Amino acid sequence: MKRALSVRIVIAAWLVVVGVGMFVALTPMTKAALGLCTYYSNAKKRTVVGQRGTDCCGNPVSWGTVTPYRECGVEYCIWCPPPTE
Repeated sequence: MKRALSVRIVIAAWLVVVGVGMFVALTPMTKAALGLCTYYSNAKKRTVVGQRGTDCCGNPVSWGTVTPYRECGVEYCIWCPPPTE
């Protein structure tokens, strides 16, 4: 009896994990999730020379020079101002 209950719990947990994984995989990415790359003048990454991508609110960022020395990541905002239109 206890073994059957344990098997059911394992199967239910596995189904939850698979379901969440499929939901995340099939959810379209938002503009804010695309991230931002910061470009540097050399491998020491001390002088910023440009940025490309989207900021934390989903606004496009494109300025400066693109170099092979970069760091990319996703920006997260606590609050984004309402759009001005």
